[in-house]
Amino acid sequence: MATETVTGLLQQLRAAFHDMLSSIEIPPEAAAWAPLPLPVFCSTFIGALLLLCWYMGTREDKPIRYTVPAPKGPEEKEILAQPAIKVPGSTAIQCYAPATGQFLGLVNPSTPDGIDRAVEQARAAQPTWATTSFRARRAVLRSLLQHVLDHQENICRVACLDSGKTMVDAQLGEILVTTEKLAWTIKHGEKALQPSSRPTNLLMAYKRNTVYYEPLGVVAALVSWNYPFHNLVGPMISALFAGNAIVVKVSEQTAWSTSYFTNIVRGALVAHGHSPQLVQTVACWPQTANHITSHPGISHITFIGSRPVCHKVAASAAKALTPVVAELGGKDAAIVLDSVSKSDLPRVVNILMRGSFQASGQNCIGIERIIAQSTRTYEKLLQSLAPRVRALRLGPEGDVGAMISDNSFSRLENLVEEALRKGARLLVGGKRCTHPDHPSGHYFAPTLLVDVTPDMAIANEECFGPIMVLMRPPASGSAEDILRVANAASFGLGSSIFGSESDPILRAVVKGLKVGMVAVNDFGATYAVQLPFGGVGGSGYGRFAGEEGLRGLCNLKAVCEDRFSILGVRTAIPPPIQYPVPQQDRSWRFASGVVEVGYGMGLTSKVGGVVRILRNS
Repeated sequence: MATETVTGLLQQLRAAFHDMLSSIEIPPEAAAWAPLPLPVFCSTFIGALLLLCWYMGTREDKPIRYTVPAPKGPEEKEILAQPAIKVPGSTAIQCYAPATGQFLGLVNPSTPDGIDRAVEQARAAQPTWATTSFRARRAVLRSLLQHVLDHQENICRVACLDSGKTMVDAQLGEILVTTEKLAWTIKHGEKALQPSSRPTNLLMAYKRNTVYYEPLGVVAALVSWNYPFHNLVGPMISALFAGNAIVVKVSEQTAWSTSYFTNIVRGALVAHGHSPQLVQTVACWPQTANHITSHPGISHITFIGSRPVCHKVAASAAKALTPVVAELGGKDAAIVLDSVSKSDLPRVVNILMRGSFQASGQNCIGIERIIAQSTRTYEKLLQSLAPRVRALRLGPEGDVGAMISDNSFSRLENLVEEALRKGARLLVGGKRCTHPDHPSGHYFAPTLLVDVTPDMAIANEECFGPIMVLMRPPASGSAEDILRVANAASFGLGSSIFGSESDPILRAVVKGLKVGMVAVNDFGATYAVQLPFGGVGGSGYGRFAGEEGLRGLCNLKAVCEDRFSILGVRTAIPPPIQYPVPQQDRSWRFASGVVEVGYGMGLTSKVGGVVRILRNS
């Protein structure tokens, strides 16, 4: 009866399909089509239905365009003679352009009360946001992505003005990586946060196990100044897609651009009818930062900064038992093997230049050490790199921009001088310099320091400046010797290695590097494809970016439930082990039989367990 009903329904659908086709004007030569056989029609119909379902499921809302006014500096251009963020007699943060010393404005720092308000506003907005669908969250990110693409020049100019980098460095370090994070999250974020099924075991075969990824509530990020747009927006993207609200504490060094960049994200939220209070930013002096790191309303902290500051952040967060993901910079090595071909060497040199001098070397995954496998490769690199470094131009329109401040100049000069005393050679730069057109700018000369050995401080301390360090080749070209040099520093963030992929030394070094990320025949590629970002040792702990980063912003809720509850199959406590326990010896033998059944090695052991259960039931 049921079969006849289904067949009749399909025949009616086929007839309706034929009637629809007949109503369409078609060429005479195609008019002699015969009615489709029922099996063919059924297959075609089901295929079309599945295709329609797939299309409807993947169809997404188009991005909504919106406007956010870019910040403007003072009408009268004022160049500060001695630019600094602290002004004597004032609590305000003085904002200026590191490349020129131009005064940009004053920002009132956040107070403890202001931080409380930011957390409370985020907390009030988050429950509604947590109920939104992944599609709704993707819609917000898609509009945000469109805005970044439409206004990338404005974003770059503001980031350059506030941090001193060049437009090219901003395009690569602010726009490219942010659009990649947005695109990845839009495409893969839902899959990463879908409930995941987990295996069971023999004793619990009637159970179904699932892990759910639920929002934490209000999370926080304390970010550094080297990428004022990306470091601010990146944590917001992940937090929002995971269903959280977020409070970002920005560096006082780049407080001027914060409002504009925050409003870009808020604009996307408002365009889709969501609360702009989901994203909050605060800028405060260090003595106030403890108020956010120990705040009971914060469920998770992402910290990007230095090791000494992280000690304080972690200690403060421990007061509220708030988990912290710490990214503390690195001393990344770029290893160049002899198996690099002659034709590939120019490409490698280009990558070494970009990896060393991107953002004036103020890059946590920047190349801080170059290790050549042999003297022969070392000399080839030296011959290619020296003229390239000498040719670098400083300035906003040049190759290498300004540094964020001059606070590190003495430290960098001391590192270079100490290396020279121990036998290193300085081929280019090595000291601060005054730009002829921008005497108030913060510039350090692009530097090439060679013949560096692992016992020198500059081989172990993070420079975070435009200094290219070429290590003296190890005693032999073995993987062990290369790793001894590469792993000598206490940092363990990332690394690059160049060579033939069939070279066994390459594989041995990749495996032996004590770092969180390795790019083979490339630099920074792991970040460009949203792999988990983070390191080991002195580079911190935990990961952000990728699936691991999204899931880290969630409460991982493990749920174990009955698989066959409709049949009444549920956990029951057998009489021998019910409280009060009737007889300890017998109960123990019964329980040991259960263990043998579940985990005994081989059939004999399991059968023995069954016998023990039956005898002691």
